[in-house]
Order: sequence, then C-alpha cells, then structure tokens
Amino acid sequence: MRRGEVVAGTRTALVTGASKGIGRCYALQLAELGYNVLMVSLTISDLAKTATEVAKVNNKVWVRYLCKDMATMTAAEELFAWTEQEGIKIDVLINNAGIFSFCDILNTPIERIERIILLHDMTATKMCRIYAEDMAKRGGGYILNMSSYSIWMPYPGLSLYSASKAYLKSFSVAFSKEVREKGIYVTAICPAGIATDLYGLSPDLQRFGVKTGILMTPQSCARRSLNALWHKRRCKVPDWWFRLFIPICQMLCGAPMRWLRNYTMKFQK
Repeated sequence: MRRGEVVAGTRTALVTGASKGIGRCYALQLAELGYNVLMVSLTISDLAKTATEVAKVNNKVWVRYLCKDMATMTAAEELFAWTEQEGIKIDVLINNAGIFSFCDILNTPIERIERIILLHDMTATKMCRIYAEDMAKRGGGYILNMSSYSIWMPYPGLSLYSASKAYLKSFSVAFSKEVREKGIYVTAICPAGIATDLYGLSPDLQRFGVKTGILMTPQSCARRSLNALWHKRRCKVPDWWFRLFIPICQMLCGAPMRWLRNYTMKFQK
C-alpha cells in the first residue's frame, strides 16, 4: 500500500475549505487513498460540484459535505456536535479554510480583521483541541494545518495575513509535541504561491506562474503536504527551492523594502 493509504472506507478525513483550490485537491487525494471524506466550505454550489468529483474517484468510500461558515466563535463546537450527531469519527483533520488579505491595516475593515483571525487562529485551534481529544480516545490520528510561506515575509500589506499564519505554524509545532505520545501527528504546511483563485490572479497569470516556477499547482501542494503528514513532519515548506529564499525574505529592508512597498501598493485591496 502507498504511504497514507488505508482499506477503503475504514477511515474518515475532514477537510475545511474543500470546495476549491488546495482543499479540493486534498479531498480528491484522500478519497483516492481510501478515506471517506467530509467536506466543509461556505458555498453550497461549489461544494456539491466538488463532492460529485470526489465521489467518482473511489466508489468504495462515502463523500459528504456541509455548508458552514467557519469564521465564527462557535464554528468548531458546532461542527463537532454535528459530526457526533451523525456518528462520524474523524481520523484525519485538514484545517485548510483560509482568507487571503493584502491590505494595510488602517485600510482593512474591522470585520475583515475579525474574520481572518477567527478563521485562521481561533477556529483552527479549537478544531485541533476538540478533534484531537476524540482522536486520543480512539488511539490517534493526523492533523494538518495550513500556515503560509508569508510567515517569513511580514511585509507591508501582509501584516494581518502573515501574523495570523505565523501563529498557526507556531501553535502547530508546539501542539504536535504535546500530543505525539497520544498517537496524534500534527503538521504545519507553509506553501508559497499556489495557482488558485485565493490571490485574485487571472487564469493566464496562474498558468504563467506555474510555468516559471513562481507558483505551485494545488495538486502538487496537496500531494507534498499529505506526504509530509504521513511522514509525521512538524513543519514543511512543500517546494524545496523556496526554502532557499527564507533568509532573503527575512533580511529585506531599507531601500528594497521601500521600492517593494511603492510597487505593490497598487495591488492592495
């Protein structure tokens, strides 16, 4: 069997933000590995369409979906209560739902700040707390949290997004050490640019980014991220060559930073 593969239908994975992009690829690849898949996202039409695709991958697993806003104070508790009511036990948790923001804080609405911090930090932390406790009772499980390469890039415009993702990476690494003895393995994934609609890039720019190596395909990101999870890695940048640029990102300041800020101001929204 391939690493991570299970007897079809004997284990269940929960993926948030599962209707598009990387979340969709997680759902497809987990179904292929034999996992039942519970997909959670905000848009019912996209969810239904993607669930149909996932169900075709492996007819020996079930695929269910739930339309839910995860950027609320009680989202994690409500989702867990629903899975308990439905008799669904989660063996693999993928906290993938996210909101991208490239905007100065003073130009960012308070409501947007609240939603991003709630979704990336509060909800993800609660999901880990609630589902890991249940996993521990049953002998273990896997949790993957989507952080970001931007944690090494606290640039103007990214202050909110990179800080929220930095928390998630730090939390995941420490939490993984707390629960490993209980058979639970936690991985933080820190991808750089991905060819999805998250950043508002046109399809042509996404294709150009993939061809030049600036962007990674969501399929490749999901595959490498799951591989890191099965290998029980605590933190992973899924494309190796981006790791080489981390020191440069951290040291960028002065005139280069001023030029970067002036150039990117037109892209803020």
